[in-house]
Amino acid sequence: MTDALTACLQLVHSTARSGKIRDALMHYRDPETAWDALCRLDRSLQPGLKPKLPLLERGRSWLGEAGNYVIAWHDSDYPQVLRQVASPPPFLFVRGRCDLLWHPQIAVVGTRQPSAAGTECAHYFARTLAAQGYTITSGLASGIDAAAHEGALLTGHTIAALATGPDMAFPRGNTELYRRICETGAVITEHPPGVPALRSHFPARNRIIAALSHGTLVIEAAIRSGALITARLAAELGKEVMAVPGSIHNPVAYGCHQLIREGAFLVEQPEEVRHILGCSLDGSASVLPADAQSPQKPATDRLDAFRLNAEQQQVWQALGHDAVAIDTLCLRTGLTAADISSILIGMELSGWVENRFGRYHRGMQDAPSARG
Repeated sequence: MTDALTACLQLVHSTARSGKIRDALMHYRDPETAWDALCRLDRSLQPGLKPKLPLLERGRSWLGEAGNYVIAWHDSDYPQVLRQVASPPPFLFVRGRCDLLWHPQIAVVGTRQPSAAGTECAHYFARTLAAQGYTITSGLASGIDAAAHEGALLTGHTIAALATGPDMAFPRGNTELYRRICETGAVITEHPPGVPALRSHFPARNRIIAALSHGTLVIEAAIRSGALITARLAAELGKEVMAVPGSIHNPVAYGCHQLIREGAFLVEQPEEVRHILGCSLDGSASVLPADAQSPQKPATDRLDAFRLNAEQQQVWQALGHDAVAIDTLCLRTGLTAADISSILIGMELSGWVENRFGRYHRGMQDAPSARG
């Protein structure tokens, strides 16, 4: 462990403002000298680190492991695009392949509670675009983020931007996914090892996702969601914003529809994303109003357990909000085609589902109410 790395940890854990740390690093171009200079200006900095000693030791241990890095503001490896965001992080902690930060990236973001169709869509777009050479960047959240990471891992590379330190996964249920991303891709965060997830960390994390990516693709998002924050940050940076439309009966499609109304590109296939980004790299960029607001709309469906039995509830959830074939329902539920057919007949007779040209979708009559 070099003194420079220790100084990086001291700076990031100190109470010094980010702007002063960036200025000191750029002026002295050495973390040790920058730390000494700031301590001379503010004698409370050094004593203020005493409560952080366990975190400092944890950081030293983490940086001593192979494949773990810290990139400081003055380093040539610091991504230029991140210098353009509001209050850029003085340090970036990276686990995995640092070189991926310089690869063409596409952000794929969305709701933590997607429909089955939304999950499949995110997986499909991510694995297709990753196979074409793009690195897929997302936030390791449950739902659309996780599906995008999973899809990208099958055919290429992915980057997870974290709202925690680089040595932990959030949510914990994505620990195995986090491990796989570290093996072939990268995780990046402005927080040092040992820092837990806080509410304020997530919007800040979103600015890193938006800045690193050439464009942001939103797949299922509520009107007020972190995904829309990412999209609007991307637009403010002059990046392309794209959204996949959904069913008018799907509350978590409303955010995508709002983005499209505000000027985001409507996309239905990965090839459209490639075409849009190809244009944007030549200087054509769309502008999305950053201050557009909309009334809160319903975000989730709630089933009436007294009217649907367990198997019917399972099929109802698998239907999502778009028409699907029986084969798709079999894949989503694990039930046989014969079981699915039997369940659907009963639900069709009671008005829960409708069959049009061999494809099933949720019926409007007697459907469960949607609530936020």
